Order: sequence, then C-alpha cells, then structure tokens
Amino acid sequence: MLSLGLADRMVGTGTWTDPVLKGLEKENAGVPRLADRYPSFEKVLDTEPDFAAASFTYTLGKGGVAPRERFEQLGVPTYLSPTDCVGKDNSGDGDGVRVRPLTMETVYGEIRDLARIFGVRERGEKLVGELKGRVTKATSGGDFGNATVLYWFSDSEAPYMAGCCGAPGIVSRELGVRNVFDDTKEEWPRINWETVADRDPDVLVIGDLTRRAQSAESAAKKIEFLESDPVTRSMTAVKNKRYVLLSGQALNPTIRTVEAVEKVAAALRSYGLAK
Repeated sequence: MLSLGLADRMVGTGTWTDPVLKGLEKENAGVPRLADRYPSFEKVLDTEPDFAAASFTYTLGKGGVAPRERFEQLGVPTYLSPTDCVGKDNSGDGDGVRVRPLTMETVYGEIRDLARIFGVRERGEKLVGELKGRVTKATSGGDFGNATVLYWFSDSEAPYMAGCCGAPGIVSRELGVRNVFDDTKEEWPRINWETVADRDPDVLVIGDLTRRAQSAESAAKKIEFLESDPVTRSMTAVKNKRYVLLSGQALNPTIRTVEAVEKVAAALRSYGLAK
C-alpha cells in the first residue's frame, strides 16, 4: 500500500519482521504502528477502520487479531492476501501446505486488487510493470546450472526451512536452482540439523530478521551458529561462507520477493556458480 502511494489511507499496521522497504521510510513514519506482532482487536477497532487487510491467514484467525467474522459483524470488510490462501491448505498446524506452487502472478494480483479497491488502478499497473522488469533483468543472461540452495527463515533450535512451493520456490524457479528441500510442500517445515547437513547445499539463503520472537533471528546470530555448531560447520556453504542475507519479507510472498530473486542471482554470480 505504501508503494501504491496510499499512506494517507492507512490508520495502522502490525506484524513486523523487518524495517520498511528503503525509500518508503518517510511515508511509513506517518502510519501508526499498532504492534510489532499482533495488535489486539480492540486496538485495531480504536482506529475506526473502514477496511482491514492481512498477509497471513492466522492474522485473521484464532490466535491472531480476530477471526474475519468479528470484523464483518461490525461492518468492517476484510481482505486476505491470495498468496496465503490460493492454492494453499492452512487447515493443519504450522504454516500451511502448498497445494500448488505460488507464482509472482499471485503477488501481482494482490497489487491489482488493492489498487482497484482504493481507486488507483494505474499506479497498480505501473508497480507491476516495474517489478516484472526487475525480475527479467535479474534473470537474463544467467545460467545457474544445478546450484543447490537452502532457505532458512528462523530459529536455530528447530529451524524453519523453506519447502518447495512458497516464495522461495519462486526464487528457485526463476533462477533455475534447486531447493534442497523441494521434496516437501509444507511452507516452512521444521527440519533437524543432521538432515540439513546431509543435503549439503551450495548456498545458504538466510533470513535477517529484526524481530525477537525465536532463537537466531538475525543473520549474524544464524551465521554464528552455523560456524560454531559441530554438525553445520563442515557444510560446503558454511566452509566457503556462501551466504545470501534477505529480509524476512523477501522470504515471504510480497513485492520484496523480487528483491530475493535479485540478491540470490547476484550472489550466485559472485560465488562463481553462474555459467
């Protein structure tokens, strides 16, 4: 919404893993942050919203802010990002299972939805065009062969690694690399370090989060763990320090997934893994 120039239509935000996208700091400074994680339902209602949008199903469900029905009962329509509900099963525990792979077209669809809702369709099409151009530029002229990649979001004790088909799957498919955990459709399965070491990826894509919800949130803490733990320190990527640092939002299905494509492509080239 900030990228669409809608800061003046925003009465509050919540659920933050990272600082706002560079270039949008000024716009964001005028939008109240209701909570770093989930604001209470009452705090959201205090802003007297006409509309509530969420990126994740659990934000508008049990354990989050409130179920969608509670908003609807008070005359507040809600919007749930299609990136978390189209082609995805959220009925079980964890972060859901992809029934079919996520694509950037779903992200672009969300941009168009919000642009339509707020009457700024032209801005939406302009933003989509810019993002598509960046993906094309990042991937053109690059053959990354059969490079293998692991995507680590958070936690060192029971780490969350990307499965095949969420936002990291977009990165893998756009670049032609293989996620070493492409054999699971879970969004962020928890995988033990022995299994990780056995898969031995060429490159580690690491979430650099500023929140403090679990162990090893920042990239610095993750790398410290990797280089000191007896199981992980002998991995190829660790010995060669082949790390790619990404914001949490770049690892989630957002406009910043394009940033992930760009940064992983640049890293693969710098590590000599492009042909």
